[in-house]
Amino acid sequence: MALLELRDIGKIYVSEGSVAVGIRGVNLSFERGELVAVTGKSGSGKSTLLNVISGMDTYEEGELYIDEQPTSHYLQSDWEEYREKYISFIFQDYNIIESFTVLENVELALMHIDDPTARRRRALELIERVGLTSHLKHKGSRLSGGQKQRTVIARALAKDSPIILADEPTGNLDSKTSKEIIELLREVSKDKLLIIVTHNFEQVEHCATRHVRIFDGAVESDHVISSPERGTEPEMSSPTNDKAVRRSDVSKGFLLGRSIFKAKPRLSFFICMLMIIGTLAIFAVTSFFTADITLFEKQYMFNHINGRLVIAKQNGQVISDEELDELAALCKAESVLHYDKLLDSNRGGSLPFRAMLDNRTSYIDLDCVYNEDLGKPSIGRYPEAPNEVLLYLSISQQEYFGKDELLIDRITLNLMALDVVGVKYFYDNNKSEKCVFTREGFENTTAIYFLLDSSNASATLNFSAANTVGSFVQELSIVPSYEVERGKIYVDNSKFNSLLEQSAVENAIISMICQYYDRTYDYLTHTNKVMTFSRDFSLENVTSARPERIDELYIHSGTHLYVSVSLMKELADEVLEMSYSQASLFFEDDEAARDAVELLRSRGYIAVPSDTTYEPDPLDIIFEVITSVIMIMLWGLAIIFIAFFINLCSSRALSAFKSDMAIMRSMGISVRIIRIGMYVRMFISLIPAFIAMTAAALAIFLSPRLNPYFTFLYAWQYAAIVLGMILLTLRITHK
Repeated sequence: MALLELRDIGKIYVSEGSVAVGIRGVNLSFERGELVAVTGKSGSGKSTLLNVISGMDTYEEGELYIDEQPTSHYLQSDWEEYREKYISFIFQDYNIIESFTVLENVELALMHIDDPTARRRRALELIERVGLTSHLKHKGSRLSGGQKQRTVIARALAKDSPIILADEPTGNLDSKTSKEIIELLREVSKDKLLIIVTHNFEQVEHCATRHVRIFDGAVESDHVISSPERGTEPEMSSPTNDKAVRRSDVSKGFLLGRSIFKAKPRLSFFICMLMIIGTLAIFAVTSFFTADITLFEKQYMFNHINGRLVIAKQNGQVISDEELDELAALCKAESVLHYDKLLDSNRGGSLPFRAMLDNRTSYIDLDCVYNEDLGKPSIGRYPEAPNEVLLYLSISQQEYFGKDELLIDRITLNLMALDVVGVKYFYDNNKSEKCVFTREGFENTTAIYFLLDSSNASATLNFSAANTVGSFVQELSIVPSYEVERGKIYVDNSKFNSLLEQSAVENAIISMICQYYDRTYDYLTHTNKVMTFSRDFSLENVTSARPERIDELYIHSGTHLYVSVSLMKELADEVLEMSYSQASLFFEDDEAARDAVELLRSRGYIAVPSDTTYEPDPLDIIFEVITSVIMIMLWGLAIIFIAFFINLCSSRALSAFKSDMAIMRSMGISVRIIRIGMYVRMFISLIPAFIAMTAAALAIFLSPRLNPYFTFLYAWQYAAIVLGMILLTLRITHK
């Protein structure tokens, strides 16, 4: 039975309207064990004949049979499978992958062996057989012509194909080396069909069993020199499951990809660096531009606290403590906060709640909360007394507040000095910084904030002294203080204090005045009234004990009235009871808060969960849309430029693999496996980029100095960057 048969084979080339005949009317039949020498003049069609036999070129006429099976219906995948099973190619220009070592070149043809140990053992046996054991680790570019050809022969043997095609295998070798190669081919081709195209028949005459002469694309003569030695018929492989084939292709692709990556370390290093630069650039521009993209941010009516429900009467009147407790019991709320103004002090157009640091040259804006568990403090502890606070700060503040111990242990919050007993740092610079109080400290601060939030809040000192004519009148700045004796005030006025020490003050009145809205009137029938609250203090309320560190906490021109916090709270409660018309109920979560809304509304209350959003002013919306669109466009342009740069550089770098791919295809490695290998090779190059991005993100956001300059990115944003780089890599590799 003929292993290979050609019946009236014709190959036609069409190029730019011209037609050329490669071969025509070729009728040949080959059996195992033959060593066929094909000769002819240059351009006669010898190489075309080999290309048709190997399936590298299609044929337009006749039929090619392999093991008596026709091939005219073959698709590309069928030819790839055919080359993988039947063909080993040896070229004049060696077709060795020069970036691979001798060992890697041979192992490339042994990918069908899954066990790496067995694969390595077989490769070493073949390399020893062709006499290149001493050159195992030598790359193809460092081998002589004879050594390259020996490597290719070992690679051909590795496939164990029944057909070996050699196209001018000695064309670039000297006579001595040529003889060695021919002898080696004769030795290794037993039981195989070996077809050698040569221009020098004398080199192979002594070992050839057949001589075929080609002239002008046709067989001029076909002379049998000797009968071939009959070898054993190879066992036909059983049909392979498609899924198993796909799994095998994937594993081969991974093996090929790793080999390609290692083969050209400089080029691989360049592509890795390119991917690192591109990934870091995308990370940087994403961090930079997303800071100003507010188009999709929610605008909450209140400071959103999970489970918080804000309530008020529909008629605008105040809510009493008793009424609030009844509502809490009715709705099964976990807790209540009657005076909740401080929770929203930085929202709805309110002035920021600012904490002045004790160096008096800088400040931070804070949200105020109480009894909130933010995790273990970075330094210190949680507050236990009303005058103590824990600050929840960005890591960028670590330089000012300390890493291992507190560098700032005191802040002035809306004129009131507080002791900082702990700091908890966070790395997400999108978060708001907070000041955590005890419940009592929060209520005290709320009262003081309510009283002093008006620009009309003021105090005056009016006193007379013995042996003087008339009285003294002085404007005072109100400063609440935990250091003043409970229920007392301290007047920081040198003249007054001097006379007071001499017991020369005969009469003194200190007046505090502030304005507020009287909510006791029904807003449906009356307008809200602006009322004035005033309180006069006599000498009985004045203490001569000067608060500690008074000068270093608050310095302004003029004189000051330091009021004990307890007294400020007492005064504020009187005003709040008549004017404060809002409160907050707290539930387990937002869903439980929403469940209570209808019940409260049915009883005449306005009930708004704190996660309720609102539409800003149209002009604000237009401004945000324009700003966000501009930022998105700039971000998109930056990404496109980076992608174009990576694509351009990578494409040029990957063009170096084109010749290697052609060699792999001639070896019978399918396009699918080569494609998988190239994808794997590029994805390996992405791994350092993702590691670099992770390291850069950690270095930036964990660093107090760098953290404020980059907007913190969340997991979905990193996932988008990774996905984008993967898609870009797929696009580059697909080409």
